[in-house]
Amino acid sequence: MADQPLLAESALGWSIFTCILLIILAFCWVYIRKFQSRQESEVVSTITAICALAIALITSALLPVDIFLVSFMKYPNGTYKEWAANNETRGQIEDTVLYGYYTLYSIILFCVFLWIPFVYFYYEERDDNNVNRCSQVKNALKYTVGFAIVCVALLLIGAFVPLEPPPGQNSTQWEKVQYLFEELGSSHGLPALSFSISSLTLIGMLAVITYTAYGMSVLPLNLIKGTRSVLYERLENTEDIDEVEHQIEKLKSKCKDGRPLSSRDRNNLQELEGKLQVLQRRGRHLEVAERNCCTKVGSALRPFKILLGIFFILVALLFTVALFISNLDKALHSAGISSGFIIFGTNLTNPLNELLLALQPVFPLDYILITVITMYFVVTSMAGIRNMGIWFFWIRLYKIRPKKTRPQALLFLCMILLLIVLHTSYMIYSLAPQYVMYGSQKYLVQMPSAGSTSGNATLGTTRTCDADAPQDQCTVTRSYLFLHKFWFFSTIYYFGNWAFIGAFLIGLAVSCCRGKKSVIEGEVEADDSDLSDDEYVH
Repeated sequence: MADQPLLAESALGWSIFTCILLIILAFCWVYIRKFQSRQESEVVSTITAICALAIALITSALLPVDIFLVSFMKYPNGTYKEWAANNETRGQIEDTVLYGYYTLYSIILFCVFLWIPFVYFYYEERDDNNVNRCSQVKNALKYTVGFAIVCVALLLIGAFVPLEPPPGQNSTQWEKVQYLFEELGSSHGLPALSFSISSLTLIGMLAVITYTAYGMSVLPLNLIKGTRSVLYERLENTEDIDEVEHQIEKLKSKCKDGRPLSSRDRNNLQELEGKLQVLQRRGRHLEVAERNCCTKVGSALRPFKILLGIFFILVALLFTVALFISNLDKALHSAGISSGFIIFGTNLTNPLNELLLALQPVFPLDYILITVITMYFVVTSMAGIRNMGIWFFWIRLYKIRPKKTRPQALLFLCMILLLIVLHTSYMIYSLAPQYVMYGSQKYLVQMPSAGSTSGNATLGTTRTCDADAPQDQCTVTRSYLFLHKFWFFSTIYYFGNWAFIGAFLIGLAVSCCRGKKSVIEGEVEADDSDLSDDEYVH
């Protein structure tokens, strides 16, 4: 009979996870299809991008299931439920989630270090005639081997890095070697995989600081500001075309008598003709936008966009405040830098942490909220990448534009989003540390009874699980174990959170100073070909 509640609650958690899985797959397909170029679309790159993004989002969707399972092992009074009273049963349940993390994280490593690089370099090596595919495959494999070597190196480092203090200076060489092999043998692959994923999460932290922090400010403010008037833009564009045509005629008039133009005038004429082509393409796109029913619907939904923008900016400020409180709590009350700034108990009230703890008993409200938070990070990251483009330091590699994104750019985009979603697990922990570690678990503490005359009388009180709780009374989520296997990564993430707050405030100031964007923002660029208009003008 005790197995029936276990099966019912496990089935409920995994059923919700399956529904979220289907929603994630649909979202990934719609998003990739929205941005991929119609002229250069490739089946393999499209499938690769959809699968990579879906795997990252599915991994994040495991977090609420993990928290739900550890929370529902206990009653609100702090005692274990009948089916969870056995340590072996609890271990089996958590191992199910652990195997899920093992599988998904292994697939992520495969995508990041093997599959995505191979597909990317395969299309980079493709020639115009689309021949000699064997050469393309060989060159792609040659570059992919470098990524595979990096993956193997990270796994080996993670397997050999000691998690316990090493033997003292007085130990013999054999004891030191024996200690090293014991560390490797006792890991069972968990530290190796955790180190590799933490290394990728570190890169994801840089992407979050760069793109997500900016997207959290630019997306709501763009919704609030809206776009410029199509009629005004067309009038302004027409005036610019007349002015450029006048300058071109003025330059051409210099050679009417047969005299050649100077090199300076020829360069100016070439620049003006290029500028005229861009303005003419811009005019065609503005004409299409004026007739487009989506533009008219967008104007009708203007009040809703303003409300949505206000909601997004309030959510961004809530996240920033929660992250600041969490970091301040770590700075004031943590065990220090050498422990990864772990907190022993909750000392400052974190609004988001309290909200998640309040929603957790009413499943799946916290699951929905965590999913919304994850998708919010993804959407704002997409907004940041779309506005900034993909950069390597000061070099702009690709632009992300609807229906005009190259296959290589899509792979880069999904790689960045995959790394960003990996880091969102730690971001959610930073926003709600107690919730991510223990969910809504409580434990019993036996206290001496104040009114008793005999010294043997005790009174049981419940406390919320934290780092000070007995190990056998509170079960830590497997996600937390993956995130905090190595203390130095936690320390870097801690300082990264401060950088994220600073980047968000700077992005907010920049977004406030910018004016309204064009109604055809990103559709027309100087380096576009005339053929690119075929994707918009029909």
